[in-house]
Amino acid sequence: MERLLLRVPEVADRLTMSRSKVYQLIQSGALPSVRIDHSRRVRVRDLEAFVAGLDCGGRSDPAA
Repeated sequence: MERLLLRVPEVADRLTMSRSKVYQLIQSGALPSVRIDHSRRVRVRDLEAFVAGLDCGGRSDPAA
C-alpha cells in the first residue's frame, strides 16, 4: 500500500531541496500540509499537485 502522508525530510528528498525550503513553501501556503501532534506531514496528492502546478517558464522560486 502506498503511503498517503510524507514527512518534511521525505518531501525535501523527493523535491531535491532543503528541509528549510520545504518549510518555507509550507509557511507561504504554496505547499499544503497537515499537523498531527507535533509532526508536519504533506499529503502525496498535494505534493503531486504542487509539482504539476510549477511554472516551467524559468521562474526559479515557486513561492515568490
